[in-house]
Amino acid sequence: MRLGLIINPTSGRGKGAARGELVLATMSARGQDVLNLSGNSIDEANANARQAIHDNRIDGLVVVGGDGIAHLGVNVACDTGISLGLIAAGTGNDLARSLGLPEGDVVAATHAVLDRLGHPRKVDAVKTHTSTGEFWFFGTASAGFDAICNQRANQMSWPKGQRRYEIAMLLELAKFKPIHYQATIDGEHRTFDAMLCAVANGPAFGGGMLIAPEAKVDDGFLDLFIVHAMSRVELLKVFPKVYSGAHVSHPSVAIVRAKSVKLTAANMPVYSDGEARGHLPLTATVVPGALSVFA
Repeated sequence: MRLGLIINPTSGRGKGAARGELVLATMSARGQDVLNLSGNSIDEANANARQAIHDNRIDGLVVVGGDGIAHLGVNVACDTGISLGLIAAGTGNDLARSLGLPEGDVVAATHAVLDRLGHPRKVDAVKTHTSTGEFWFFGTASAGFDAICNQRANQMSWPKGQRRYEIAMLLELAKFKPIHYQATIDGEHRTFDAMLCAVANGPAFGGGMLIAPEAKVDDGFLDLFIVHAMSRVELLKVFPKVYSGAHVSHPSVAIVRAKSVKLTAANMPVYSDGEARGHLPLTATVVPGALSVFA
């Protein structure tokens, strides 16, 4: 099998390039035929991968980095039908984690992918549409307080890592008011005021926040995560529980299982697998078995 490889050199707080070299060395030691499709930008890498698939130069695609580069790989794989391998080398590795792939050890992760080349697994993916057009996601798409915080954190140069998101959350919380949503869930119309809504295919986002701890990537369902309106103080109390999944017992937290979801709210950004993806309205439909993975 001929593999294409995309490395995000900036993932893992700047360690992505070195980790990518380890992946290449490990593949070479295993005698794996690999074509490096990494580019100077995400757009260039995306174009390289799609051209290589079009030209029949690769039979599978492997991406090295965090959830951002995994999101790119998911879109290429779902659009073309090629199988995808994820090697976790970022600060947030929720997509790889949801597949049970190794974290923190790119050599072990590379072996795990190579061991599955002959036996890819079919999992669900979510066909989605927002203000910027159509795309796929494998993990989550969120629109609410968390997306606003993500947007704020991306505009900050300090500090690095998870701490930056937490500071952004405190800054946004001071002025935040509940959002009025209109939703269509499997054809049923609803309106409600909430702090956030997230459409989940997998259990986690944001580097291990278990927003939908019972979600599975191969059950043919989405889990719509809703935090209904509450005080700022109460939100601060609930927030730490999301890392263990204990937040689901709070009376203002709801998880609704569905096949398709449409969300509308005024001027609300959408983030999917950590990537900015326009604004609401969002339409998300689960497509069972749409993604083939080496996992």
